[in-house]
Order: sequence, then structure tokens, then C-alpha cells
Amino acid sequence: MTEWTEPTQSSTSRRNVLVGALGVAAAVCMSTAAPAECNSASSSAANDARNHNRGTMIMSTVTTKDGVQIFYKDWGRGQPIVFHHGWPLSADDWDAQMLFFVHHGYRVVAFDRRGHGRSSQVSDGHDMDHYAADAAAVVEHLDLRNAVHIGHSTGGGVVARYVARHGKGRVAKAVLMSAVTPIMLKTPSNPDGLPIEVFDGLRNSLAANRAQFFRDLPAGPFYGFNRPGAKPLEGVIENWWRQGMMGGAKAHYDGIKAFSETDLTDDLKSIDLPTLVTHGDDDQIVPYKDAALLAIKLLKHGTLKIYPGFPHGMLTTNAEVINQDLLAFIRG
Repeated sequence: MTEWTEPTQSSTSRRNVLVGALGVAAAVCMSTAAPAECNSASSSAANDARNHNRGTMIMSTVTTKDGVQIFYKDWGRGQPIVFHHGWPLSADDWDAQMLFFVHHGYRVVAFDRRGHGRSSQVSDGHDMDHYAADAAAVVEHLDLRNAVHIGHSTGGGVVARYVARHGKGRVAKAVLMSAVTPIMLKTPSNPDGLPIEVFDGLRNSLAANRAQFFRDLPAGPFYGFNRPGAKPLEGVIENWWRQGMMGGAKAHYDGIKAFSETDLTDDLKSIDLPTLVTHGDDDQIVPYKDAALLAIKLLKHGTLKIYPGFPHGMLTTNAEVINQDLLAFIRG
């Protein structure tokens, strides 16, 4: 499904020039030219205007059952790989992987979660059940089969729930990368989890100054740029900020509860297909000992890979290593 969106200022200006030219052409024809010449000039200008609009402002979207428009990218041909992004980012966080795999003969699909990126900034539905259902809407719209689903951080939780509840007959393999599975929050059944105060702090920072919070997080622990000797990459930090600020504050606020408090234990237990679990042992956002090391015990056909020194955002900072390992798993 495609939707027309509001044109940018520059595209509006160019269209106004075309429309103005059309009007001038009509006026000149009325006073000086033969009827056949008038028709030809008007038709040519009108075609230019139509072609301009047709070629520039189209986005690929699918509308969910509850009326939410989900933006997606769909490149290439071959076995499909579906990428699920982390909080509070967008499909753009997978650029390095999508370019790599489309050049290796795969069809690559990524979408913006509801409330994130270019998808609808709706008020409600920011929970794992809706996230997984939205993923299913994209998959069914594109009729993807024999697909590999790869999720990072919150996206890993979405993959677990999607595969468990919607993926039967459509999924070949799954990857949980730096994932929030099985549950991040400290509970009686998860005594080594993070206390609720950690997540309350995230909510308070977001509500107080989201723009500054979304600058500090990638500049610090997300990519490990706060470690001694680390060299912060300004482009990476700014791209994280850009993606975060594209989304809605309400979705991001509610999403903290979704990624921290959702118990995905039963989802992991029900997954009956090859699943790769990867994590960096210097992940300061989702500590690997209470995530990957627990998740692998719940999977029937899991493979675990821990990367020494890699941060939470390793798909960006260590893409050259991550991509090759993903390729080996998919081909294996």
C-alpha cells in the first residue's frame, strides 16, 4: 500500500513554478498562438507537473487492523530477511546490514515500529502484543515466507513474540541481538534483573528533556563511547538522535515499559526453529548475563555468541564482524 505525504517546502516551490509556467503558457496561447499549439504546450506542462509529483513523494506503508500506518523498506530479491529495530530508533538503524545483505542476494525488509520513525504517532498500542501484530501485518502484506527475522534490543523482544504467535509457516530462522529477552526488570522470578528505578529514571529523563536525553544516551553508554580511550563518532551519535526525534514522545515513553517489563519466557520456550543469540559482554544497556545467558537456556535450537568488549549498539560500531556472522548463520 502506498500513501502520499505532504510535500517538502522545496518540492512545493518547484511544483509552484511548474503550475505558474502552465498558467503563463495558457495566457500566451490565448493571445498569440494557434489552438493546436496551445493544446500541445498546456499538455506538456501538465504532464511535467504530474510526473514531478508522481516521482518524489511516495512512501511504502501498510495499514494495520486498528488503523495504524506502518512505514517499511523493501529492497532486492531472494530469501527475505526482516529487521526489527531497537528503542527509540527506526528502520534506518539497519542501514549497514540492509546494504550488506541486498548485495549478497537477499531481499531485505525493515519497518518503523508504531510511534517510531515514519510510522503513525498514535497514542496507544505501544506494547509487545501490538508490536508483534504490526510486524505480522507487514509480513502478510508482502507475503514473506522462509524469512529470517533479526531483532536488536527491543526488536529482539518483538521477534520472540512475533515468531511465537504469528510466525508459523513463514519463518526459517531468528536472531536475537543484544535483545531484552527474556525480561529486563528485577522480579521475584528474575532476581538479577534491573530495578524499576532504572526504568523510572529513563522515563523521567525523557519527559524532562527528550532532545538532550537522546543526545546523551548515544554519546555515552549505548555505543560505549563513555569508555576510557573510546573515540566517539559524531555522525553515529547524530544519526541516533535524528532517528529518535523522528518518533513520538508518547510511544517512546510507553515503550520503556514494553521493553523492560514484558516477560518473554514462554515465547522463547515455544520457538522451534534455529535461533542465534548474540550479545556484547560490555553492553551497558541490556546486561548480557541477565539476557543472552538466560535466553539461550529457554530455546530449543539456540546458538549463543558473546562478543568480548562489544557495546549495545554493536550492529553499527562493529558491523563488519556482525554482518559476516549473520551471513554465516543464515547460510548454515
